[in-house]
Amino acid sequence: MTSSKRIVLSSDHAAIALRQTIAEHIAAKGWEVVDIGPTSPESTHYPKHGAAAAERVVSGDCALGIILCGTGQGIMMAANKVKGIRCGVCSDIFSARMIRAHNDANMLSLGARVIGEGLALEIVDAFLDTEFEGGRHGLRVDMTTELEA
Repeated sequence: MTSSKRIVLSSDHAAIALRQTIAEHIAAKGWEVVDIGPTSPESTHYPKHGAAAAERVVSGDCALGIILCGTGQGIMMAANKVKGIRCGVCSDIFSARMIRAHNDANMLSLGARVIGEGLALEIVDAFLDTEFEGGRHGLRVDMTTELEA
């Protein structure tokens, strides 16, 4: 399968159950899921999990990524330190659509202690089903990318 339908998932210990539910959901939608863990409920550090998932996206191994921690904030901050990543935390469907349509986000971050399973799956669907609009938004994404230099 090409990377265009491959998606990496990772989390810290706080979000294992929700990550696994999301993995099953998107696999049923035809995505090849690369779940890089963890699987143990022992405390672990979200920066390493966010960075590992981000590296899979920037390498081209996976087209997109979904990462989770308690709030979604810490793991998102770690992922965004990897050059080429555009990751946003979403707690609503509208924002999930907009980070794809206007910001060409290649990763989504969710807070397992912030949103419930039903809303999480709707946010994931909105993220995966929305295409980047380009145009004036492309110019803004390019301007943001230039900040990495």
